[in-house]
Amino acid sequence: MYWLYLGLIILLPLYAQFKVKGTYKKYSKVRSTSGMTGAEVARLILDQNDLHGVKVVESDGFLSDHYNPLTKTVALSPHNYREASVAGTAVAAHEVGHAIQDKEAYAFLRFRHSLVPAANLTSNASWVFIMIGLFFSNTFLGIGILLLAVGVLFQLVTLPVEFNASSRAMDQVVSLGVIQNEEESHAKKVLNAAAMTYVAAAAVAVLELVRLLLIFFNREE
Repeated sequence: MYWLYLGLIILLPLYAQFKVKGTYKKYSKVRSTSGMTGAEVARLILDQNDLHGVKVVESDGFLSDHYNPLTKTVALSPHNYREASVAGTAVAAHEVGHAIQDKEAYAFLRFRHSLVPAANLTSNASWVFIMIGLFFSNTFLGIGILLLAVGVLFQLVTLPVEFNASSRAMDQVVSLGVIQNEEESHAKKVLNAAAMTYVAAAAVAVLELVRLLLIFFNREE
C-alpha cells in the first residue's frame, strides 16, 4: 500500500503536467477560424457580460494566465494574449469565466477567496507541527493535521470553481460564435487537460491527509 501511495502522489501530478503541456502545445499551434487573439476574445466576452471595467493585460511567463479579483484584471500569458489559437481562445475564455463568477458572487468562488488567508497561513505551519509530531508527540501531529486540512479544503473547493469557469467559457465562445465545428471539441480538450492539474493536486492532498490520519489514529490505539 505504501508503494501504491508513493506512486500515486508522484505520478498523478507528473501526468497532469504532461497532459496540460502536451495538449496546450498541440492546440496553441491550431489557428482559430475567428482570427481573434486571446486578448480580443477576453474583451469580447467581458463586454458582452457588462464587465467593461475589467481590464485585459499581458502577463509574464508560460501559462501564467489568471484572473485577479482584487484588481479586476484578466491577465493572459504572451502567446495567448497576442496569438489567434484554439488554445488561447479556450484559456482566455476560462479566465473571463472567473470574472463572470466574481460578478455573480458565485458561492464557491467567494468561499475559496475567504479561505486564502487561512490557507496561506497554515500551508507551511502545518508541516512544522507534523514533523515534530511524527517524531515526538501525537498532540503536535493532530494540530498539524488540522492545519493541513485547511489547505486540503482549499484544494477541494477549487475544483467546482475551475470546472464552472470552464463550463461558462464554453457557453460563451459557442454562443458568440468565437469557435465553430470541431474547434469546440478541441477547446474542451484544452480545458479538460488544465482541469486535470487541479484534480491531481486535490487527490494528492487528500491522500496525504488520509495517510497522516491513519498514523495518528494507529498511535492512539
